[in-house]
Amino acid sequence: MGKLSKLIKYLLSRPPEARFEEISYVLEAFGYQETRVRGSHHAFENEQGEVIIIPKKGGKKVKRTYIEETIRLLDLENWKDEN
Repeated sequence: MGKLSKLIKYLLSRPPEARFEEISYVLEAFGYQETRVRGSHHAFENEQGEVIIIPKKGGKKVKRTYIEETIRLLDLENWKDEN
C-alpha cells in the first residue's frame, strides 16, 4: 500500500484533526494546486476551476469539517473502493 492509499485510509477514518501537509499531498495527487494563501487560509484549484479553501488551525492542523469536505469533493469513498 502506497503513501497516498495510506493517507486516504487515514482520512476516511475521519480523525478530529489531520496535518495540513497530509491534506495538501492528497489534493495535489488529485490534480489540485495551491493557488493562493491569505493568512491561515490556503486555496487549492484544479484544471476545471474547482476551488477548495483549507484553513490551518494553529499553523499546522486541519479540522474534521475540512477533512470531510475534502473526502466529499474528491469522492474518496468511491476511489478507495476502486483501488
